[in-house]
Amino acid sequence: MRDILIMSIVFAAAFAALKRPWIGVMLWTWLSIMNPHRYAFGFAYDAPVAAIAFGATTLGLLMTKERTSPFKNAAVTMFVVFMVWISLSTLFGLDPGDDYWQWNKVMKVDAMILIALVLLHTKKHILALTWISAGSLALLGAKGGLFTLTTGGNFRVWGPPGSFIEDNNEFALSLVMAIPLLRFLQLQLTNRWGRHAMSVTMLMCAVASLGSYSRGALLAMGAMVAFLWWNGKNKLSVGLVLFLAVPLLIAFMPDAWMGRMSTINDYQEDESSMGRIAAWWNAWNIAFHYPLGVGFNAARPELFARFSPYPDMVHAAHSIYFQVLGNHGFIGLFIFLSIWILTWRSAGWLRTQCGKIPEAAWCVDLGAMCQVCLMGYAVGGAFLSLAYFDLPYNVMVMVVLTRVWVQTKGWLREPANLPGWKNIPGMARPILPKPSPVKRYV
Repeated sequence: MRDILIMSIVFAAAFAALKRPWIGVMLWTWLSIMNPHRYAFGFAYDAPVAAIAFGATTLGLLMTKERTSPFKNAAVTMFVVFMVWISLSTLFGLDPGDDYWQWNKVMKVDAMILIALVLLHTKKHILALTWISAGSLALLGAKGGLFTLTTGGNFRVWGPPGSFIEDNNEFALSLVMAIPLLRFLQLQLTNRWGRHAMSVTMLMCAVASLGSYSRGALLAMGAMVAFLWWNGKNKLSVGLVLFLAVPLLIAFMPDAWMGRMSTINDYQEDESSMGRIAAWWNAWNIAFHYPLGVGFNAARPELFARFSPYPDMVHAAHSIYFQVLGNHGFIGLFIFLSIWILTWRSAGWLRTQCGKIPEAAWCVDLGAMCQVCLMGYAVGGAFLSLAYFDLPYNVMVMVVLTRVWVQTKGWLREPANLPGWKNIPGMARPILPKPSPVKRYV
């Protein structure tokens, strides 16, 4: 039954994408982030659902007239440069044939990001992408949070099998990054029960992240909370809530969880932490000897023997920065960082420039929450290998499209949306006559 349901949704959305290809982007995003087929037990598990979504979207793209240039922002330009650079790095790497499968996987993700920039351009599209991206993780987070609560946190929470976020650490960071996006969506809702449901969902995502036993995700969550508190307007009340709530959440976790988190201070005695340090030294030295990088696999015994002070601890980088550095060299890392710096600046532009535009009040919330999301990615990513995961690039798409929407006064060409079940939640949010420019995202 589960297989039939999943494949029915896939084929229905793929058919709709032939006429409205932006639906294909949403289908791809759902499949790529949530991986619902990996929770089936029959023919859907190994079905080529991603190929179906990609093919239908591409065909729809060729037939539609509602497409624009993807080069809407400097961040997008750097993103395309990064695609070219990692292709060169793979081609001239140590083993192009062995790295092809990973290059092919990353290029498919990146190609769909560009297609999203071509096809999405309205507020409806932006909100739909946000709902699909954050909602896919919210469902998994709610499930993981309930599992953590019912088991007392004695078992780890894992991500979808065979995905970018299968590992408990990567899955935890993705949930942490989803929380500010869910908060943005909550701010767009007018229904009281809907807002309460979003609060519970965000709490469950936080619990599931803790239940993953990920130290990197815990640091990312701490950085996000600090950023929110510092930029919020009610520092005293918010600080008091955090002071009371955080210890309660942590106290719920078992001794095994506390022992795992305590290794942050005693990293010299933790094999996993020392493996990361060995990999970071390896990536750093590789970048000096291979300007183009070595391709997608820097965790090679022969490279560790040459470049790491711990040659026996062959280990993946577990850091977006050292992952890119070892794979694609200093130039690749510079391009990669440029994408996120430019995206951060565009999100900041939304916060500062849209506060006095009634029709763009929602853009302030989006810019603020995307910055919080990127803060979590920057901190948590320092300890996790998620350089090529879809979600942060989807955030880039949200920010870029929203800035273009504001600059071109998208509200003038789009019809008004009345409340109703047919609308995407948040589309019919009433606009205040005199929106306050004061920060409101805490």
